[in-house]
Amino acid sequence: MDVYWVEQRECDVPLANDWLSASELSRMSAMRIAKRRADWRLGRWTAKLAVASYLNLPADRRALAQIEIRPAPSGAPEAFVANTAAAMTISISHRAGVALCAVAASGTQLGCDLEIVEPRSDAFVSDYFTTEEQALVACASAAERSRLLALLWSAKESALKALREGLRMDTRDVIVSPDESAFGLTGWSRLQARCVGGQTFRGWWRSSDSMVTTMVADPPLGTPIWLKVPARLPDATSLDSHEGSETETEALSTVHS
Repeated sequence: MDVYWVEQRECDVPLANDWLSASELSRMSAMRIAKRRADWRLGRWTAKLAVASYLNLPADRRALAQIEIRPAPSGAPEAFVANTAAAMTISISHRAGVALCAVAASGTQLGCDLEIVEPRSDAFVSDYFTTEEQALVACASAAERSRLLALLWSAKESALKALREGLRMDTRDVIVSPDESAFGLTGWSRLQARCVGGQTFRGWWRSSDSMVTTMVADPPLGTPIWLKVPARLPDATSLDSHEGSETETEALSTVHS
């Protein structure tokens, strides 16, 4: 089974909101925290580009306004085009000004996640990881410990998204087994995530100096395929560079997450 992905950064998101639907604008306007609004906009922008590219639809801002990403009762994102459910499964993640959207065929259990590589305490390890995972961490070199922890945590998040449970479920109910031989390599490497209920998700992970990306699915997926999106629009700009400006404040006051 094929899985596709799109990644965008805050600097790729247009300052204007004309690519959002009326209901999305209404939702965003209810968000009072600036960072929450910025993260939500980045995630929606990335997902809309992924949906348009996957379905071979136009990707101008007026066309993107016809695409909506709506939460299912579980909270998982679902794509609609012109008020009709799109035949696909999507998963969204955002972290530190970067967003990822994974796309696969309808009916696929799919989850993706981004996680920062950063130091984590021994208490964090004992609270959220299984005995098997703690043993992996104990054997990791000091140089690779933070990366391994980011990978394990990210893969758990991906599996919990695929289950449509999120962090409502105990993270220790998912046991992650990555291909550790891939540490230090570039590109995608394999992993699996076994759930206490018996289901096993298979997937992929890759890392940069500061971030780990994971994707899991059932049925199993092939190596993730990058979806090409249109070049950045002329008015795309980072919200951070306009933080506190009257223009941004006025624009955001009319919208909702």
